[in-house]
Amino acid sequence: MRLKLIACEILYREFCWAVARSPHRVDVEFLPKGLHDIGQAGMHARLKEAVEAADEGDFDALLMGYALCSNGLVGLRAGRVPLVVPRAHDCITLFLGNKERYLDYFQANPGVYFKTSGWIERGESLEQLGPLSIQTQSGMNQTYDQLVEKYGEDNAKFLYEQLCNMTRNYGKLAFIEMGIEPDDRFERETIRQADERGWKYEKLAGDMGLVVDLVEGRWDDGRFLVVPPGYEVSTSYDERIIRAAPVGR
Repeated sequence: MRLKLIACEILYREFCWAVARSPHRVDVEFLPKGLHDIGQAGMHARLKEAVEAADEGDFDALLMGYALCSNGLVGLRAGRVPLVVPRAHDCITLFLGNKERYLDYFQANPGVYFKTSGWIERGESLEQLGPLSIQTQSGMNQTYDQLVEKYGEDNAKFLYEQLCNMTRNYGKLAFIEMGIEPDDRFERETIRQADERGWKYEKLAGDMGLVVDLVEGRWDDGRFLVVPPGYEVSTSYDERIIRAAPVGR
């Protein structure tokens, strides 16, 4: 098969590793991290543009290297060829291998923040999309000192805690090791950040299953949604996460 993969750059190393080993020809397009930070409409518009451009090519299927991610995939339509989408609420499922494992871990570990090689290399800065992000437009990305200068110290304390301190409810950093890292630099950086914040640290073994099977064409219905031409991605509000709905209905 000839496939086109449209993926978030957070999964750059993982998808490059998997594509190099796929038996199929896979053309790859990475989009910048942070699309989910510009809101559903903004993210959907960027993905729709990429899907429609790829649909003009000579492909057998278009693969989405994304999870549901703030509903940015909702409404994406399959044109001439099917869309294939992992059944996942967010990208951490793609790193952990399946939605059931992610849900079990998340429920047992409230207040955990995840790190991977991509989140460390490419997730620390939103410069590509900074001016468009909800955080920038709402002022949520301002520092405490900037708020003091603008609103005074008493108001700044309240605003920072309520709007800008995005990690106040977290207490653990979990590094997901995928087994393709060149060395331990990413784990060491996660440990450093955990120590700096006074958070707990844990290392999890990642699972390349979803990533590999997406680009190798093993699209069982339990883990992947195949959207046929004339249908679009819709939420299912159950354990399947997403479903294919006829366009216009």
